[in-house]
This record gives sequence, C-alpha cells and structure tokens, in this order.
Amino acid sequence: MQLLRIFTIVLLLSPATLLAQGGPPGGRPITVETLVLEPSVLRSTIKAVGTVLADASALLRAEIPGQIVKLHFEDGQPVTRGEPLFSIEATVFEAETNEARANAEQSEAAYTRAKELIDDKLISATDFDTARANYNVSVARLLSSQARLAKTIIRAPFDGFVGLRQINIGDYATIGQELVSVVRLDPLRVEFSVPETRLAQIKAGQEISVTVGAYPHEVFEGVIVAIAPQIDVTGHSVSIRAQLPNPELKLRPGLFAQIGITLAVKADALMAPEQAIWPIGQTKTVFVVADGKALQRTVTTGQRKPGWVEITSGLVAGDELVTAGQMKIFGGAAVKTIPATGIDK
Repeated sequence: MQLLRIFTIVLLLSPATLLAQGGPPGGRPITVETLVLEPSVLRSTIKAVGTVLADASALLRAEIPGQIVKLHFEDGQPVTRGEPLFSIEATVFEAETNEARANAEQSEAAYTRAKELIDDKLISATDFDTARANYNVSVARLLSSQARLAKTIIRAPFDGFVGLRQINIGDYATIGQELVSVVRLDPLRVEFSVPETRLAQIKAGQEISVTVGAYPHEVFEGVIVAIAPQIDVTGHSVSIRAQLPNPELKLRPGLFAQIGITLAVKADALMAPEQAIWPIGQTKTVFVVADGKALQRTVTTGQRKPGWVEITSGLVAGDELVTAGQMKIFGGAAVKTIPATGIDK
C-alpha cells in the first residue's frame, strides 16, 4: 500500500518536473505565435453623427416677370460665378433703359448749360437747382432701369453645380418663382454635436474622419472650423461645424455621416493584440521571447481600439511578443516562434 502511494505521487509530479526542466517530454521547444512590436500612430478619438451639407447653396428665383427665352446650361453641369443660366424676354426693359438714357443725356446737357449761365448770373439760383435736380433724377432712373434690365439674365452666384431646372423655355416666370438651385460641392461642410462634457477637448483645427453609407469602405478627412458659442440646453450638447474637402466630388449634401474626432495623436505608441495580454488577478502580463526562452513581464495598458491595446510600460519597441500559445508556456520555457496569424491592424 505504501509503495502504491509513492508511485502515485511520482506520477502526479512527473509532468510538472518535466515542464520545470523547460519543455515537454523530450526537451522539445513549445511552438508559439509572435510578432515584433513596432511604434505606430495612435489617435485618440470620440464618435459623433451628423449631416453633410453644402458649403454654399442658393435657390435661384425670378426677380422680374417675363417669358423664358433661353437656357444657357444643362442640368447638373458645373458653372462658374457670373455665368448666364436663364434669359428672360427683355424688350420692354431695353426700351425703358433707352428712354431713361436719353432723358439722362438731355438733363445732363441742361445741367451743363445751367452751370455756365449761373456763373454769368444769367439765371436764378432756383433755375440752377431745378436743372441739377432734374439731372440727378434722370441718372437715378437710368440706373434703376439698367438694374431691371440686368435681372433679365439670371447668373450663377458662385462656382458650383446647377441642379434640375424647374422651368423651361417658353414658360412665363413670375416674381419669386423657383428656377434652379446652384450648389458648391467642394469643399463641403459637416455639422454635428457632441456632449457638453467634451467641450474642453474640442477646438478649431482638430481633424475629423467621416464615413458615409454610400462609400462604407472609404474614410474622408476634414477639419473643425467652428464651435457654437452656446450650449443646447435641451440636449446638453454643443454644435460643431467642420470643413470637408471633396475634390473627387463623391460626396453630396444631405448624406448621413459617422464622424470620428481626433483629440490627440501619439506617433510612437506600442500596440499589442488583445489576446497577447495574460491577466493574473488584477495584474496584466505578457510573454516575450528572448534567446529562445519565454519571459513573463508585467505591463500597464492605455487606450484601446478594436482588437488592440496600447502598452504604456513594461515593453519596448523590438520586443518579440507572444500572441498565441501562452497556455502552453511559463517563464523560462524553451519556445519555437512562428509569425502571428489572423491579426489585422
């Protein structure tokens, strides 16, 4: 009975003894997956949702009544500031302008003669004042008629793209009638809000990243340009406006946007896969490989991103970190390394 008990104790201790000697039976090293730590860029961000808007947008309306006699554009085409878009029948306005110009010329001649006569005291001051007033009135009427005539040609207010026209050649435009919209697509702006608790962390000039449903695998970069001076007391949030370059014209005003706001950028962060962290109680540990041996180190962690955690102390760049196989090893165990698989930054 005593011999049986001794034999059982020997059997129970044998695996531990073998492991303590540095490996499995036969002294073969244990295969683990590893990667070499390298510094990488880590961005501290917060998330928000918002809307993509046009930086400049105008709905053009008729300012004078008349028949549309010419269209100068095709729907959706780019236009430059001042480019004609619509022509309204201008015969009546041209006649009014010509009449006003003739009256202005006549009044100018009378005013010039009056100045000569008043110098020679051949007319009274009252007659001179009347000639001057008539001239000023005629000039004002000429300018007014010229302004009305100019409104017969409706022009693009800025560089951009025209939308879909709401009127055709031959239609009669009334005052205030909608004709077409003009939108600037580059740059765009994004408007969103963040909780008031984040106000101290937000400032103009910070970078943002934007994703939209239309291009789910693309990220568009922008920059914060303005922060609302007043907090929304209903939602306890602050409104933010950012500028979003759109050189390829992929984005359109009205898109729903998911936004990441960059609060800080660390250029030399050490990022480890989450599965490399080996907790022991409240302590976080990892295994590194040096000279073919597994060494256990205590680490402290910082920021996280999906699948990865920042190592703030305990490791340095160049350390070979065990990412899989920790359950098979211990401090001092002989190991054989292979490149880590299934890890994507």
